[in-house]
Amino acid sequence: MTTQDPKKILKQKHEQDEQKTEFTEFARSQSGHTEMEAGQEFGHDRAPDEQNRMKSVENRQSSR
Repeated sequence: MTTQDPKKILKQKHEQDEQKTEFTEFARSQSGHTEMEAGQEFGHDRAPDEQNRMKSVENRQSSR
């Protein structure tokens, strides 16, 4: 069993986070989209998922 150095792992995580941030900024600059406010990641104009709706109906009926 190998012992991992927590400082090394943390350093790697920070490097990965930095790469993700750089990529996100690049992707946004290329797509022309601005940063969305929290909770606005998903559009409300999508049609509801039929399978999930039917499962909700089924769950309500079985709980009676």
